[in-house]
Amino acid sequence: MSQSPRPLFSGGRHRAQRDRMARLPASANFLAPIIAETLLDRLAMVTREFRRTLLIGAHDAALVQHLRAIGTELTIVEAAPRLAAQTRAIAVEADAVDLPFASFDLILWPGGLDSVNDVPGALVRLRALLAPDGLLLGAFVGDGSLPRLRRAVMAEGVRSIARLHPQIDLAATGNLLQRVGFTLPVVDVEALTVRYGDWFGLVRDLRAAGLSSRLAPAPPPLTREEAARIAAAFAAHADPDGRIGEAFRIVHFSGWAPHPDQPQPARRGSGTASLADALKPKDQGRDP
Repeated sequence: MSQSPRPLFSGGRHRAQRDRMARLPASANFLAPIIAETLLDRLAMVTREFRRTLLIGAHDAALVQHLRAIGTELTIVEAAPRLAAQTRAIAVEADAVDLPFASFDLILWPGGLDSVNDVPGALVRLRALLAPDGLLLGAFVGDGSLPRLRRAVMAEGVRSIARLHPQIDLAATGNLLQRVGFTLPVVDVEALTVRYGDWFGLVRDLRAAGLSSRLAPAPPPLTREEAARIAAAFAAHADPDGRIGEAFRIVHFSGWAPHPDQPQPARRGSGTASLADALKPKDQGRDP
């Protein structure tokens, strides 16, 4: 009898992280409004009305308020019980949503695809929840993010490397969307550079954004000496003013539930422009 594969991520740690986010001021999570603004900008480009919306994650109160204000019938699912109670959301993990098929014409997922245990399964589930010609719009922190942090951690050795999450790249995201049945998939990257005074400032930001380690089992805590060496390795990349720039690559993705009236996708490799080209995203800078 075959055994189920051991989960890569801990649901308990995920829920605890998100409940901790709920206790922080909204300004502590700088990534949430950036992702939400881009998702709403892209949603505004779609010339149709969405009457039934599913939002995965209730951590961005401004996004929740905006969606309720535009009159869509909003359903929210949220993994963290405390945050779910605060926002009248259904308390469930994103890859375990159990709602009637074809219930929504829009699903928004502003962060989290990269840390579910069954990425294809989660996308299959969302595809089933969409009505024909329904739209999935999402984003997550993707491949190529946090390169200086990752190098500093890897330099510390095996005990520290065990803390690093795997990352999903653009090609894998697009292939997965097609594989599970989404049509007209679009995937592109929003590049963001944030400058920090030290490693500890970056760690605070990652915790506030719910991006600290969710790996299962949890790695042992860093010793004081290990943390000091990682901080020193991170600081070795400082600019002349003493601050360290770290890169975040926000992967934005979209796909449609099939419908007979949709345009047929172009032959693979025949496209000459991407959504990123059309929107001309700019590398943003932030200096906390």
